[in-house]
Amino acid sequence: MSTLATNAITDASGGNTATINGYTPTMSNMAGRNRIINGDMRIDQRNAGASVTPTNGQYLVDRFVYYSSQASKFTAQQNAGSVTPPAGFENYLGFTSTSAYSVSSSDYFLVTQIIEGLNVADLGWGTANAATVTLSFWVRSSLTGTFGGVLGNSGGSRSYPFVYTISVANTWEQKTVTIAGDTSGTWLKTNGAGITLYLGMGVGSTYSGTAGSWAGTLYLSATGATSVVGTNGATFYITGVQLEAGSVATPFEHRQYGQELALCQRYYQKSPTGFESWFYSIEQLGSGYGRSPIYFPVYMRAIPTISGLTFYRSTYNASGSQMISVAGFAPYLNGMTNSNYVTGWEASSEL
Repeated sequence: MSTLATNAITDASGGNTATINGYTPTMSNMAGRNRIINGDMRIDQRNAGASVTPTNGQYLVDRFVYYSSQASKFTAQQNAGSVTPPAGFENYLGFTSTSAYSVSSSDYFLVTQIIEGLNVADLGWGTANAATVTLSFWVRSSLTGTFGGVLGNSGGSRSYPFVYTISVANTWEQKTVTIAGDTSGTWLKTNGAGITLYLGMGVGSTYSGTAGSWAGTLYLSATGATSVVGTNGATFYITGVQLEAGSVATPFEHRQYGQELALCQRYYQKSPTGFESWFYSIEQLGSGYGRSPIYFPVYMRAIPTISGLTFYRSTYNASGSQMISVAGFAPYLNGMTNSNYVTGWEASSEL
């Protein structure tokens, strides 16, 4: 029997990467090393792949939100432009600028993910034992040059601007940024906003800071970064976003689809189209009044906001208690009969 030749080194997650007869698989001993959720952009509960002209605070694909100081400057879409993603990926998030807009000092255009404090508490930020992290992602743009981003805290009092370079237009490139953990400031370790990742697509001087060091103020990008919004028709595509402990980027953590969907549903979920019969469960409260209890498939981060309620043979009674919890809700209905049920809803507990 032949002997396998191995040479193991420690990867950023604390596991081992072993070379076996020239083949190098990744064998991490730490599940869930990627603190970013839906980093491969495959879950899109809200838009189902449709193009949108996002407004400030609008989610594009799950867990990725768009912030902007000016309206109608981009269109955004899962798999915009139908380009081939990098090897190992099926989806990406794409932006296209709709004009040549010159940013003012206070302008900002951002794609953002807010990471829950419970998911980064072990990093120890705000203490002397703050862990180093590595951000990696794949990016493709019609523009070249220096681009910027930031890791920041919930209060906007701590920011780390960073830069990366896109060398070739319309070509996927993988970028890696290593950041020493912040030993100062307040970093939530609760179900609130822990660490926020901002990637700038045009940020003015007020919110741009010197790259490569921690600052005690709110920055959203790095000084001198390229403005995607400044060129009409410019594109910016991104996928494979990963934030992990350590100073080395490991291969992107591909979780099973059901796992990734459940992680997204902690923050947002909606009634599944075509499965309204799930929600037959009527509690009669009196003549013509009652409830239709609905149980979420995943407990949510916090008590959610319910919207988009639609019913069969009933109407929503806003004056009654809706009994909303992290586990589900029970809308108070008018005009009920034995064949009533809820046909649509959305629940959001985004950070």
